[in-house]
Amino acid sequence: MKTKTAFIFDLDGVIVDTAKYHFIAWQRLAKKLDINFTEKENEQLKGVSRVKSLEKILSWGNKTISEELFQQLMDEKNQDYLNLISKMDEKEILPGVKQFLTALQDNNHPIALGSASKNAKTILKAVNLLEVFDAIVDGNHVEKGKPDPEVFLKACAQLNTEPTNAIVFEDSIAGIQAANAGGMLSVGIGQKEVLHEADHCFENLTQFDYDFFQNIISQTKN
Repeated sequence: MKTKTAFIFDLDGVIVDTAKYHFIAWQRLAKKLDINFTEKENEQLKGVSRVKSLEKILSWGNKTISEELFQQLMDEKNQDYLNLISKMDEKEILPGVKQFLTALQDNNHPIALGSASKNAKTILKAVNLLEVFDAIVDGNHVEKGKPDPEVFLKACAQLNTEPTNAIVFEDSIAGIQAANAGGMLSVGIGQKEVLHEADHCFENLTQFDYDFFQNIISQTKN
């Protein structure tokens, strides 16, 4: 008997739109450091850990700071972000997500979250999706950030599935590269010209239904 295909989702920009809150918090921090930070720079931080994100911002501004201040700024950014997301509810779930997750549950597919966020469980609980996921691997459980495939490989391990039997949904270049490096099928959620390395790409989760993936699954298992 063949095992069911596993579905692994990034959080920010795929399940919920918390990317906007990250942008606000990073922009406030950058302004404090007198570093210009626009949506263009923010695009490069999607799917990237908090440490790597701050390192990038400092490099853009040619700034060098002490380890103590570095940690302080990371903590300040995270607290600002937590304050922003504290009022989240189910209205923050992106279009098509609930319907697709329900279809996967109805068809008994293993579902996992693979996110760089260290606040993933807090967010999922706030939007009432925590119980949907059979496994949650976030920034608290990995040592290497995307584009390293560690987060997705650990999700596969928790679901007891082979990477070649998993489909990953990502909105970031680093996330798509991580899925590809791990040998999984990658689905980009966003602009095709940005996520051109993905095996498939859609603007959002309303653009297809479960039948689309049933077709992909049947092709890959023949």
